[in-house]
Amino acid sequence: MKLDAATLPNDPEELKSLLRDQEERYRSRVEYLEEKVRLLTQALFGKKSEKRPVPDEDGPRQLHMFHMFNEAEALVEQEKEPEPLTVPAHTRRKPKRKPLPAGLPRVEVIHDIPEAKKVCACGAHLSRMGEEVNEKLDMVPARIQVIRNIRPKYACKACEGVEGEGPAVTSASLPPEIIPKGMATPGLLAHIAASKYQDALPLYREEKIFSRQGIDIKRSTMAGWMVKSAEACSPLMALLQKELLSGPLINVDETPVHVLNEPGRQNTAKSCMWVFRGRDPEKPVLLFRYHPTRSVDVPREILRGYEGYLQSDTLPVYDALGRELPGIVLVGCFAHARRNFVKVVDARGHEKKKKTGSAELALEYFTPLNTSRNDALQGSG
Repeated sequence: MKLDAATLPNDPEELKSLLRDQEERYRSRVEYLEEKVRLLTQALFGKKSEKRPVPDEDGPRQLHMFHMFNEAEALVEQEKEPEPLTVPAHTRRKPKRKPLPAGLPRVEVIHDIPEAKKVCACGAHLSRMGEEVNEKLDMVPARIQVIRNIRPKYACKACEGVEGEGPAVTSASLPPEIIPKGMATPGLLAHIAASKYQDALPLYREEKIFSRQGIDIKRSTMAGWMVKSAEACSPLMALLQKELLSGPLINVDETPVHVLNEPGRQNTAKSCMWVFRGRDPEKPVLLFRYHPTRSVDVPREILRGYEGYLQSDTLPVYDALGRELPGIVLVGCFAHARRNFVKVVDARGHEKKKKTGSAELALEYFTPLNTSRNDALQGSG
């Protein structure tokens, strides 16, 4: 509000009150502009992570990743067992080590004393009264073996030299193979696929691991095996899709990826990896589908006939999908809803982060401070 000297009151108290109101108005405006500048500065130059410290019973947790080279030392320091602490009421004991799984094979190694020491000083033989047992966890390196498929051949000597309708030599047929005439068994294919897709071990590293064991398998060969294995898994993918549609809730997301040497496309072109996750606890399903675009065609194909909740981000294709498939109920993503509250807290600056406002209160509901609240959040979406 612009002040006009001609309209100012003559009463000192009224004038002071007017100036106080004007000062408060300007202060609010300045704070608003400062928050806006902070928000724009954060968007341009700040870190993109939205993580916040999550306090636990023993104090605030550290969210940073362990460094590559001192991970072992850092974990040892963090996980050191405390010494027994005696207090007037009780004695705190060290936590016991969990027993090894009973299903693991056991190899018994007996460490006995020499026969000479089994005789007492009085001349009598010592009697065995029991034993002490402790278990150590051992690991045998992966064993690679060669399976020789031997098929005896049979022929009729009586028909030798005589033309007939049937084959002259008979032998058994090979069992069905994922890669006909290839040297890879299903076990080898499963190992390569699990190492690459579950353990994030690239094929060139798997090639080096095989090479150390004297086996020459090129990564290009393994890549071809993975393609053939995926084709063989088509019936399994159809069953997974059927199980996916039976659940009450499906999470869906799409991630841009770059594919090198894709026919008809440049290496800089963005493709998309779609991920569908069924949230039925009794039948968990995780389904991936690659597509060159973020078109609605992919979720339409996967989710046709589905009736239930679909949780996603705000990509417009999901709104279009909700209009096409009336059985779907669209629900939002907590991470995206939380993001705007994080921006508000960051825009307020360090001097205001200690205060509790509506944004800070909202973030508490998104943070699993305790088990009950965490369960409530998971249950709601």
